[in-house]
Amino acid sequence: MDPDQPDTGVPASPRRRRFIALAAAAGAAAVPGAAQAATGDDVPTNLPPNLPPNVPPNVPPQVPEWMRAPGAGFLSPPYGLPSPFEKNVVRKLPDQVAAFPTATRTPLQSLFGSLTPNGLFFERHHAGVPAIDPAQHRLMLHGLVERPLLLSMKDLLRFPAVSRSHFIECSGNSIAEFKAPGQGTVQDIHGLLSGAEWTGVRLSDVLAEAGLLPSASWILAEGADAAAMSRSIPLAKALDDALLVYGQNGEMLRPEQGYPLRLLLPGFEGNMNIKWLRRLKVGDAPFQTREETSKYTDLMPDGTARQFTFQMGVKSVITAPSARQVLDGHGFREISGLAWSGQGRIARVEVSLDGGRHWEAAALDGPVQSRALTRFRCPWVWAGQEAILQSRAFDEAGNVQPTRAALLASDGQHSIYHYNAIQSWQVARNGEVSNVHV
Repeated sequence: MDPDQPDTGVPASPRRRRFIALAAAAGAAAVPGAAQAATGDDVPTNLPPNLPPNVPPNVPPQVPEWMRAPGAGFLSPPYGLPSPFEKNVVRKLPDQVAAFPTATRTPLQSLFGSLTPNGLFFERHHAGVPAIDPAQHRLMLHGLVERPLLLSMKDLLRFPAVSRSHFIECSGNSIAEFKAPGQGTVQDIHGLLSGAEWTGVRLSDVLAEAGLLPSASWILAEGADAAAMSRSIPLAKALDDALLVYGQNGEMLRPEQGYPLRLLLPGFEGNMNIKWLRRLKVGDAPFQTREETSKYTDLMPDGTARQFTFQMGVKSVITAPSARQVLDGHGFREISGLAWSGQGRIARVEVSLDGGRHWEAAALDGPVQSRALTRFRCPWVWAGQEAILQSRAFDEAGNVQPTRAALLASDGQHSIYHYNAIQSWQVARNGEVSNVHV
């Protein structure tokens, strides 16, 4: 036992013991001697052996310039912003931009944990972002109900509130992977995915206030954007876990995320989570809108199309190391990524270093929540060898993330939605990481 560490009486987990062993092996080779910190005018006597001959002015043991004068004061600015040194961590359009781009992507490779900051949450809209005055916004609920309602935001805020973490994924995420391996970053390829803690009211509570008629079975949800984006929602989903949300990660929704009100259907494809929600019409059949007839259907190899494929499949992706990154030296590092499923909680994630021939269990960060992003981690010592990194996810409903070959065998290459195959990153001997199909 380390005499400098307290005895907690709790044995280290197998993963923890492996981490310590790997880190010790890598660290012994990289840093033979420990450094003594310099404070004030102290002169360190046991410096690391890898200090350059002329130490840069802001590198220990020198006193950096930001310690020589007071920093910025309070409220600089009143709404906090990232450091200017993080200016490249932004949403972006894909490298190949369409004439009329409709979506930006989240920088998954630069994020930690399982929640996406509001300013980096991916954007998808069909006719721009409307500027809506919440004082004038109303939600109309009508159709097959006993008491039609016209609710203001103040009315909705009077309902009991709930907060839950869920992901939203565009059904067209990873669309290019049906054809050939994309050459962009994990942001370019899989960035139409984000996760947040949402706050709002249960749709079931609002429907109960209106009173459903016996023939009710579907709901038309319509947004207040210029496209009047609309989709048919099964009543069973509305009564299960659907939310009318106004809060995201502890603050009001951002305009591009539906301010002041959006529909949240946990686990369903992103386009059904109608933003700028203004109308709910209860009916007895699907409304067959443009977005569920000519769009958002899955074209099968035999020429038929599947309709109402609402749930997003079980999926995972390694975000570090990932495409266009370069491993900057041999030794210990952590493989990390995200897993999610539209059908419940992630049960486990496995990682392969050799293109799927062998698998080992990854550790999951908790709490693991239903229909939410889950961070996974796996220790790795890279000695300069070629490798093909993969992850595969399993959910509590028994679903397993498919290989690309299995997905194409069932869905073909003519579909553009619901791609959830295992992602492969190839690590070259020089440390460069690229996207490959295995």
